[in-house]
Amino acid sequence: MAQEKGLDKPVKLKTDLANFLGASSLPRTEITKKLWDYIKANGLQAKTQNGKPENAGKFIVADAKLIKIFNNTKVTSKTGKVTDLTNLKEGETIDMMQMASVVSANIE
Repeated sequence: MAQEKGLDKPVKLKTDLANFLGASSLPRTEITKKLWDYIKANGLQAKTQNGKPENAGKFIVADAKLIKIFNNTKVTSKTGKVTDLTNLKEGETIDMMQMASVVSANIE
């Protein structure tokens, strides 16, 4: 069987994400899909940012399960932009564009 590369290659999950997804390693594509399935199933998408109607974009509400994963997130992108969700509180929102940073921060 051909070795999986890129986004299809399984990556090791850090403890909180592994507990949340019930797996120790998954491809990034599968991690993202499972997170979105959970978000949609639990109605955690909002058009408001922390209750304020800003942008008509998609925001994700941090519930008791997601907050553990979001709080592990402190990464610097290649462009130098820092995504720091370590002080995010339950019930607050993140921009859906920050999901890639959340996944990156929660894998080995």
